[in-house]
Amino acid sequence: MKVFISADMEGTAGITTWSETERETADYPQFQALMTAEVLAACEGARAAGAREIIIKDAHSSGRNLLLEGLPDDVRIVRNWSGHPHSMMFGLTEDCDAAIYTGYHDAAGTDSNPLAHSFNGRIMRLTINGALASEFTVNATTAASLGVPSVFLSGDAGICAAAADLVPGIVTTPVSEGFGPATRSISPLASRAAIRSGVEQALRDLPARSAAPLSGSWEVEVEYSTPVDAYRGSFYPQVEYVAPRKLTFVRDDWFDVLRALRFL
Repeated sequence: MKVFISADMEGTAGITTWSETERETADYPQFQALMTAEVLAACEGARAAGAREIIIKDAHSSGRNLLLEGLPDDVRIVRNWSGHPHSMMFGLTEDCDAAIYTGYHDAAGTDSNPLAHSFNGRIMRLTINGALASEFTVNATTAASLGVPSVFLSGDAGICAAAADLVPGIVTTPVSEGFGPATRSISPLASRAAIRSGVEQALRDLPARSAAPLSGSWEVEVEYSTPVDAYRGSFYPQVEYVAPRKLTFVRDDWFDVLRALRFL
């Protein structure tokens, strides 16, 4: 069994403020270690379920967050950003049996995590075919476009609920919930145990898992925080500048959606 893990950070148990996720701050090393420990727990669960090959994409911010010496000796780690439109899923291939997501957070425009956002702080709201889209929405659809089911996700309660709505049968582990700028979280030790168990459960019953739904056409709306970004993006081919902060585009091929988002 070949498993792919996309590891983000803002949905890690205990994380509450941006300073805990930024490399340049004094807070960062403690929470970098917690992110790594949750990924290690996912690896342990995958191994227990029979995985023999694990690829990990370090998918937060710099792409250089995981403490590598803490990871098993037989995993492969994708670090930094290649520029490929697969972005947080770069390294996923069609021969993977499952995609797993750790440390994920809810979409921009939601209140279930103080750090909720969609890819960057410039985007205030992203919708795909009329539905609010998170990073998980995009990444699970990317996995589906390669024929890979999304089987497990850990993160805040909001993204866990959204993932269950998008992908029937996905196993989720909610580790925190937001209250304005505050969070209520389970302990890091509890999160690791739950992630390890959840990943093993998800992979032991792969036939019960599924991929995100695919569409014949994709209508994307990007609403920015400022009109400056919308104006700049309006010059991308086949993009409509529909309002001072809003762009829309339609594509028939999912990779073309990813390509547009990469540059917008």
